[in-house]
Amino acid sequence: MSRLAYFDCAATTRPAPEVLDAMRTVQEETWGNASSAHGFGQAARRLVEDARAKVAALIGARPEEIMFTSGATESNNTVFQSIAPALKGRGRRIVTTAIEHPSVLESVQWLESQGWSVARAGVDGAALVDPAAIDRLLGDGAALVSVMLANNEVGTIEPVAAIAALAHTHGAAVHTDATQAVGRIPVDVTALGVDYLSLSGHKLHGPKGVGALFVRRGAKVSPLLHGGEQEGGRRSGTLNVPGIVGLGAAAALAARDLAGRAVRIAHLRDALEQGLMARIPNVILNGHPTRRLPSHANLSVSFVEGESMMMGLDLAGVAVSTGSACSSGSLEPSHVLTAMGCDAGRAHASLRLSVGYDNTEEDVARALETMPAVVERLRKMSPTWADYKKKQAVAAAPQG
Repeated sequence: MSRLAYFDCAATTRPAPEVLDAMRTVQEETWGNASSAHGFGQAARRLVEDARAKVAALIGARPEEIMFTSGATESNNTVFQSIAPALKGRGRRIVTTAIEHPSVLESVQWLESQGWSVARAGVDGAALVDPAAIDRLLGDGAALVSVMLANNEVGTIEPVAAIAALAHTHGAAVHTDATQAVGRIPVDVTALGVDYLSLSGHKLHGPKGVGALFVRRGAKVSPLLHGGEQEGGRRSGTLNVPGIVGLGAAAALAARDLAGRAVRIAHLRDALEQGLMARIPNVILNGHPTRRLPSHANLSVSFVEGESMMMGLDLAGVAVSTGSACSSGSLEPSHVLTAMGCDAGRAHASLRLSVGYDNTEEDVARALETMPAVVERLRKMSPTWADYKKKQAVAAAPQG
């Protein structure tokens, strides 16, 4: 059977061989509890601290500013369910955007139910947040601002550094969900000026079930999980040593040639995107054309439903997604595309194709060969496509 073409790296990535090797060694040889005082535990502890240093180095942080979690969803929930209440002395308002990941949007909804005020900034047609819009929402009494570094659906990179600078003048703390950005573009917490940053292992060719929260030295922190003194009292629970070591290995791998990989991934993404737009009429790019992650392409294929395209491509051995994996199965149009001003038809016609470092030219060729046929078959069954073709024919017919 020929190789399957996987273009859903925004949902998850294949663990790198170096990551699997490191985790296997831990499981077989260094399986002690990292909180134990004996030799078995201290050997595991050393591996944890080595991984902490690697993750810190990837984002320009100090090792002690890295708190390991089960993933970005837990990191985000920690910020809103435990840290935000600890910041309420600054005010009881949260400022965020309309295009955040559900783990942020639903967390701030929870805060609203607890009596907090939440202001959500809109975005332009490219999913870009205007720092001035955030500034207008801050006023006095905002405890926290949360703006994602790069959007998970369309890949647009947000002006987080500018937003953080404005937020700090108002006395607000700043969080960014950098899950899609870390490992794909350079991320430096000092340059960004953020107080908190969330990341996840499985988005950068590490394991699932492990992530981290950056907490700037001196920033307030309050645990979400209680019942132990792990992570300096910031997060209770036995440390997932194999996962943490795997995350550290993935961070070191990402740091090794981040710029070179980004160039190669962007080349494959552009070849895929441009090839599809050249072969299939009435395809629209969603998101910013240049200010975006090198991995992401979000396309609306007019007159075809995205879910049907995804299933047709899957049967042909090409994996893509419609919007974010966290909302798959929902009949509602993407909240990101809706916030960008897309109508329901365009939103439902969207596909997200996301490229990873292990994709190849052959993968792109397979998608370019497969997708036009899938779209043509589906359009033949679409009454809106038939109406469009009739109108085209009428417009092209000689007059008089």
